[in-house]
Amino acid sequence: MADDEEKKDPEAPVESDSAIEPDRAVEPDRAVDLTKADGPERHSEPERVDPAPSASPRWAKLVTVVASVLVVALIAAGAWLLFERQSAADRNDRREEYLQAAQQTVLNLTSIRAETADADVKRLMEGATGDFKAEFEGREGPFVEVVQQAGVTTTGEVLEAGIQTEDGPCTASLVASRAMVSNADQTEPAPRDFRLRVTICDEEGRLLASKVEFVP
Repeated sequence: MADDEEKKDPEAPVESDSAIEPDRAVEPDRAVDLTKADGPERHSEPERVDPAPSASPRWAKLVTVVASVLVVALIAAGAWLLFERQSAADRNDRREEYLQAAQQTVLNLTSIRAETADADVKRLMEGATGDFKAEFEGREGPFVEVVQQAGVTTTGEVLEAGIQTEDGPCTASLVASRAMVSNADQTEPAPRDFRLRVTICDEEGRLLASKVEFVP
Protein backbone atom coordinates (compact mmCIF):
# COMPACT_ATOMS: atom_id res chain seq x y z
CA MET A 1 0.00 0.00 0.00
CA ALA A 2 2.79 2.43 0.90
CA ASP A 3 4.40 1.85 -2.45
CA ASP A 4 1.21 2.67 -4.39
CA GLU A 5 0.79 5.90 -2.58
CA GLU A 6 4.33 6.91 -3.30
CA LYS A 7 3.86 6.40 -7.03
CA LYS A 8 1.02 8.94 -7.22
CA ASP A 9 2.00 12.33 -8.54
CA PRO A 10 1.14 14.85 -5.92
CA GLU A 11 0.78 17.57 -8.56
CA ALA A 12 -1.64 15.65 -10.73
CA PRO A 13 -5.16 17.15 -10.79
CA VAL A 14 -7.76 15.35 -8.89
CA GLU A 15 -10.47 13.86 -11.20
CA SER A 16 -13.96 14.70 -10.17
CA ASP A 17 -16.80 12.21 -10.35
CA SER A 18 -18.87 14.74 -12.21
CA ALA A 19 -16.40 15.05 -15.08
CA ILE A 20 -17.85 14.06 -18.50
CA GLU A 21 -15.78 12.72 -21.30
CA PRO A 22 -15.90 14.90 -24.39
CA ASP A 23 -17.09 12.20 -26.77
CA ARG A 24 -19.99 11.36 -24.51
CA ALA A 25 -21.26 14.88 -24.05
CA VAL A 26 -24.84 15.43 -25.18
CA GLU A 27 -25.53 18.68 -26.89
CA PRO A 28 -28.94 20.20 -26.47
CA ASP A 29 -29.47 20.52 -30.24
CA ARG A 30 -28.86 16.85 -30.78
CA ALA A 31 -31.47 15.33 -28.53
CA VAL A 32 -32.05 11.71 -29.28
CA ASP A 33 -35.38 10.89 -30.82
CA LEU A 34 -36.50 7.86 -28.86
CA THR A 35 -38.94 6.85 -31.58
CA LYS A 36 -35.99 6.22 -33.90
CA ALA A 37 -33.62 4.66 -31.42
CA ASP A 38 -34.31 1.11 -32.49
CA GLY A 39 -33.53 1.58 -36.20
CA PRO A 40 -31.33 3.51 -38.51
CA GLU A 41 -31.89 7.14 -39.06
CA ARG A 42 -34.73 7.74 -41.51
CA HIS A 43 -34.85 10.56 -43.96
CA SER A 44 -38.25 11.88 -44.95
CA GLU A 45 -39.01 11.45 -48.65
CA PRO A 46 -40.69 14.18 -50.65
CA GLU A 47 -44.40 13.62 -51.13
CA ARG A 48 -45.12 11.79 -54.42
CA VAL A 49 -47.35 13.72 -56.72
CA ASP A 50 -49.39 11.65 -59.15
CA PRO A 51 -49.08 12.80 -62.71
CA ALA A 52 -52.07 14.16 -64.52
CA PRO A 53 -54.41 11.45 -65.81
CA SER A 54 -53.39 10.25 -69.24
CA ALA A 55 -55.77 10.37 -72.19
CA SER A 56 -54.94 6.75 -73.08
CA PRO A 57 -57.75 5.18 -70.99
CA ARG A 58 -60.26 7.46 -72.72
CA TRP A 59 -59.03 6.40 -76.14
CA ALA A 60 -59.08 2.76 -75.09
CA LYS A 61 -62.68 3.11 -73.93
CA LEU A 62 -63.62 4.88 -77.17
CA VAL A 63 -61.96 2.17 -79.26
CA THR A 64 -63.81 -0.51 -77.28
CA VAL A 65 -67.15 1.22 -77.82
CA VAL A 66 -66.49 1.68 -81.55
CA ALA A 67 -65.39 -1.95 -81.88
CA SER A 68 -68.54 -3.11 -80.10
CA VAL A 69 -70.72 -1.01 -82.40
CA LEU A 70 -68.93 -2.39 -85.46
CA VAL A 71 -69.37 -5.95 -84.25
CA VAL A 72 -73.09 -5.39 -83.70
CA ALA A 73 -73.39 -3.73 -87.11
CA LEU A 74 -71.57 -6.61 -88.81
CA ILE A 75 -73.78 -9.15 -87.09
CA ALA A 76 -76.90 -7.24 -88.11
CA ALA A 77 -75.66 -6.90 -91.70
CA GLY A 78 -74.82 -10.59 -91.83
CA ALA A 79 -78.24 -11.53 -90.48
CA TRP A 80 -79.92 -9.22 -93.01
CA LEU A 81 -77.90 -10.67 -95.91
CA LEU A 82 -78.69 -14.18 -94.75
CA PHE A 83 -82.38 -13.29 -94.52
CA GLU A 84 -82.35 -11.69 -97.98
CA ARG A 85 -80.53 -14.66 -99.41
CA GLN A 86 -83.00 -17.07 -97.87
CA SER A 87 -85.92 -14.94 -99.03
CA ALA A 88 -84.54 -14.82 -102.57
CA ALA A 89 -84.07 -18.59 -102.51
CA ASP A 90 -87.65 -19.03 -101.27
CA ARG A 91 -88.98 -16.76 -104.01
CA ASN A 92 -87.02 -18.64 -106.66
CA ASP A 93 -88.30 -21.94 -105.34
CA ARG A 94 -91.87 -20.63 -105.39
CA ARG A 95 -91.50 -19.31 -108.96
CA GLU A 96 -90.17 -22.67 -110.01
CA GLU A 97 -93.23 -24.35 -108.50
CA TYR A 98 -95.54 -22.05 -110.50
CA LEU A 99 -93.60 -22.74 -113.67
CA GLN A 100 -93.72 -26.49 -113.14
CA ALA A 101 -97.48 -26.29 -112.56
CA ALA A 102 -97.91 -24.42 -115.85
CA GLN A 103 -95.84 -26.99 -117.72
CA GLN A 104 -97.78 -29.86 -116.17
CA THR A 105 -101.05 -28.24 -117.24
CA VAL A 106 -99.83 -28.09 -120.82
CA LEU A 107 -98.68 -31.72 -120.69
CA ASN A 108 -102.09 -32.76 -119.34
CA LEU A 109 -103.82 -30.81 -122.08
CA THR A 110 -101.70 -32.20 -124.92
CA SER A 111 -101.34 -35.81 -123.74
CA ILE A 112 -104.62 -37.69 -124.28
CA ARG A 113 -105.25 -41.21 -125.54
CA ALA A 114 -108.48 -42.80 -126.63
CA GLU A 115 -107.91 -45.76 -124.32
CA THR A 116 -107.40 -43.55 -121.24
CA ALA A 117 -109.50 -40.52 -122.20
CA ASP A 118 -111.67 -40.60 -119.04
CA ALA A 119 -108.67 -40.62 -116.70
CA ASP A 120 -106.80 -38.05 -118.83
CA VAL A 121 -109.69 -35.57 -118.73
CA LYS A 122 -110.21 -36.15 -115.02
CA ARG A 123 -106.54 -35.41 -114.34
CA LEU A 124 -106.82 -32.22 -116.37
CA MET A 125 -109.90 -31.09 -114.41
CA GLU A 126 -108.27 -31.79 -111.04
CA GLY A 127 -105.62 -29.19 -111.85
CA ALA A 128 -108.06 -26.58 -113.15
CA THR A 129 -109.92 -23.66 -111.57
CA GLY A 130 -111.61 -20.44 -112.60
CA ASP A 131 -112.23 -19.82 -116.31
CA PHE A 132 -110.24 -22.83 -117.44
CA LYS A 133 -112.31 -25.21 -115.34
CA ALA A 134 -115.54 -23.52 -116.46
CA GLU A 135 -114.69 -24.23 -120.11
CA PHE A 136 -114.65 -27.99 -119.46
CA GLU A 137 -117.32 -28.42 -116.81
CA GLY A 138 -120.32 -30.22 -118.25
CA ARG A 139 -118.43 -31.07 -121.44
CA GLU A 140 -116.18 -33.81 -120.18
CA GLY A 141 -118.43 -36.58 -121.49
CA PRO A 142 -118.79 -35.32 -125.09
CA PHE A 143 -115.08 -34.54 -125.28
CA VAL A 144 -114.18 -38.08 -124.21
CA GLU A 145 -116.61 -39.54 -126.79
CA VAL A 146 -115.02 -37.53 -129.63
CA VAL A 147 -111.54 -38.63 -128.64
CA GLN A 148 -112.59 -42.26 -128.42
CA GLN A 149 -114.55 -42.28 -131.69
CA ALA A 150 -111.73 -40.62 -133.64
CA GLY A 151 -109.10 -42.79 -132.03
CA VAL A 152 -107.07 -39.70 -131.15
CA THR A 153 -103.72 -40.07 -129.50
CA THR A 154 -101.65 -37.03 -128.59
CA THR A 155 -98.32 -37.07 -126.78
CA GLY A 156 -97.10 -33.65 -125.64
CA GLU A 157 -93.75 -32.28 -124.58
CA VAL A 158 -92.60 -28.89 -123.32
CA LEU A 159 -90.02 -27.20 -125.51
CA GLU A 160 -89.54 -24.03 -123.52
CA ALA A 161 -91.17 -22.22 -120.62
CA GLY A 162 -90.75 -19.07 -118.60
CA ILE A 163 -92.64 -16.83 -116.21
CA GLN A 164 -94.17 -13.77 -117.88
CA THR A 165 -95.95 -11.88 -115.09
CA GLU A 166 -96.64 -12.18 -111.37
CA ASP A 167 -99.77 -10.78 -109.75
CA GLY A 168 -100.30 -11.66 -106.11
CA PRO A 169 -101.19 -15.33 -105.80
CA CYS A 170 -101.27 -15.79 -109.60
CA THR A 171 -98.45 -16.14 -112.09
CA ALA A 172 -98.70 -16.23 -115.89
CA SER A 173 -96.17 -18.33 -117.80
CA LEU A 174 -95.50 -18.74 -121.49
CA VAL A 175 -95.07 -22.36 -122.54
CA ALA A 176 -93.97 -23.57 -125.96
CA SER A 177 -94.99 -27.19 -126.54
CA ARG A 178 -95.19 -29.80 -129.22
CA ALA A 179 -97.75 -32.59 -129.50
CA MET A 180 -97.36 -35.65 -131.66
CA VAL A 181 -100.94 -36.28 -132.92
CA SER A 182 -102.37 -39.36 -134.59
CA ASN A 183 -105.91 -40.67 -135.17
CA ALA A 184 -107.74 -43.47 -136.89
CA ASP A 185 -107.26 -41.88 -140.33
CA GLN A 186 -103.67 -40.82 -139.72
CA THR A 187 -101.76 -43.50 -137.89
CA GLU A 188 -98.39 -41.81 -138.43
CA PRO A 189 -97.96 -39.16 -135.67
CA ALA A 190 -97.63 -35.60 -136.93
CA PRO A 191 -96.19 -32.72 -134.88
CA ARG A 192 -98.37 -29.86 -133.74
CA ASP A 193 -96.65 -26.86 -132.13
CA PHE A 194 -98.42 -24.61 -129.61
CA ARG A 195 -97.64 -21.49 -127.66
CA LEU A 196 -99.77 -21.16 -124.55
CA ARG A 197 -100.11 -18.60 -121.81
CA VAL A 198 -100.99 -20.45 -118.63
CA THR A 199 -102.10 -18.61 -115.51
CA ILE A 200 -101.51 -20.51 -112.28
CA CYS A 201 -103.11 -19.36 -109.02
CA ASP A 202 -102.52 -20.45 -105.46
CA GLU A 203 -105.81 -21.59 -103.93
CA GLU A 204 -105.41 -22.70 -100.32
CA GLY A 205 -101.95 -24.07 -101.00
CA ARG A 206 -102.84 -25.74 -104.31
CA LEU A 207 -101.41 -24.39 -107.57
CA LEU A 208 -104.22 -24.61 -110.15
CA ALA A 209 -104.58 -23.44 -113.75
CA SER A 210 -107.15 -20.65 -113.87
CA LYS A 211 -106.70 -19.71 -117.53
CA VAL A 212 -105.10 -21.23 -120.64
CA GLU A 213 -104.78 -19.07 -123.78
CA PHE A 214 -103.32 -19.84 -127.17
CA VAL A 215 -100.71 -17.28 -128.17
CA PRO A 216 -99.93 -16.73 -131.88
